[in-house]
Amino acid sequence: MNSNAKIKVVKRAEVAAKKAKRPGKPARVAARDMVSTVSDWVADFRTRKSEETKAAIEQLFPATPQPSRP
Repeated sequence: MNSNAKIKVVKRAEVAAKKAKRPGKPARVAARDMVSTVSDWVADFRTRKSEETKAAIEQLFPATPQPSRP
């Protein structure tokens, strides 16, 4: 065995004190943040998709018609 191994004894009171010190977000606030983030992603995706579709249509059907070749 390793004679230099360190062992730390953690008492229950210390663990409880650490848990009590960490202020966590309430579930409702955390859920609201997640919904907001996902909504932003969806809006960004829709905007990007719309812009790409518009560019493709403009490239396929240009605003000024090209003269036909005889």
